[in-house]
Amino acid sequence: MHVDTDADDLTPENGYVEVAVEVFRLLADATRIRIVLALRAGELPVNAIAETVGRSPAAVSQHLAKLRWGKLVRIRQDGNRVFYRLTDEHAMRLVIEALRQAEHAVDERPGHHA
Repeated sequence: MHVDTDADDLTPENGYVEVAVEVFRLLADATRIRIVLALRAGELPVNAIAETVGRSPAAVSQHLAKLRWGKLVRIRQDGNRVFYRLTDEHAMRLVIEALRQAEHAVDERPGHHA
């Protein structure tokens, strides 16, 4: 979906605000945040992601489908194996900043300020 606005226009009138809300909705799930963190190091198959995040491969596949729909992850097929990777660095940066903000919400002196 293309929105006709200047990408550097960081004002309340920015045409991407509603799309940004959808991105936040996609990331408003602990399993999806864990999937993004698991993919930080590079591409992985579903079983490795499932093991890392402590969920079943079927559940992880459903979450990955949503992340693909939102264009946050991409796939690469190698024979009958499918590997997932982050589309770009932006989802990772959103997750990192959300975790840093969570530290501020919980700790008086967050660890990332030490």
